[in-house]
This record gives sequence, C-alpha cells and structure tokens, in this order.
Amino acid sequence: MNTPEKQIHQGRNVKRFREMLGLKQEALAYELGDDWSQKRVSLMEANETIDHDILAQVAQILKVPVEVIKNFDEEKAVNIISNTFSDEAVAYAENYKCNIDPMEKWMNAIEEIKALHEENKQLYERLLVSEKEKVELLKR
Repeated sequence: MNTPEKQIHQGRNVKRFREMLGLKQEALAYELGDDWSQKRVSLMEANETIDHDILAQVAQILKVPVEVIKNFDEEKAVNIISNTFSDEAVAYAENYKCNIDPMEKWMNAIEEIKALHEENKQLYERLLVSEKEKVELLKR
C-alpha cells in the first residue's frame, strides 16, 4: 500500500525557526523590508508553501539554509530522537555520581573573593600614598 508523501508546511517551519531564535514577527517583518508587517508575516506563516524568493530572504534572515525550511519534518525529527535515545542512556544517567562538593566550591570562591579584596585594598593604599606624594611635590 502506497501512502502519499506528507507535504511539508513551510510557513509552520518558518515560525518554528523564528521562535527558536527568539525573533518576533514584527522583527522579521522589519528585516524583510518596508512592504512587510507583522500581519503579513503571520499570513506567510499560515501558508503551506512560500514563494522561493521570499523563502530565500527569510532563510537568510534566520541564518538557515532554504532546504532546511523546505524539508524540516517535526515528526521525523522526533522519531529519530526517540529511536536513538536508548534505555542504556537512561541507566547511565541514573547511575551517574557527581564528585563535586558544592560546599567546597563555595568555600574556594569565598577565599578567592577575600584574596581579591585584600589585593584591591593594597592597591588602593599604594595609590593613596602616591597621591599624597604628588600633593607634597605640588606644594613645594
């Protein structure tokens, strides 16, 4: 039995990649030019297919190849991820023991801050002595 190949929804893919980049429709419209508005971007994202020239411009703005927008299929991506994530990986993650003592890291950070503070204090004192010397020279 032949199943018809599922049509990729290019507009939805544009929306997915735009959202992944944290780009709002208004920002995409601005990048596309004066003829574009948030409403027009919204209408474009609702279209199953997008004119190649517009798609190329959008792909350039989103910094992805045109083919990615044309061919990205979320179902296939989810299937690949679910088929490659095995029970062995879960078992490894559950059995992983962390060797880092957070209190030790915290105490080391505090010691570093104290050392930096002391060094800062010494630099300030030397600067103060230098400024006093300059004042004495200017008085003479």
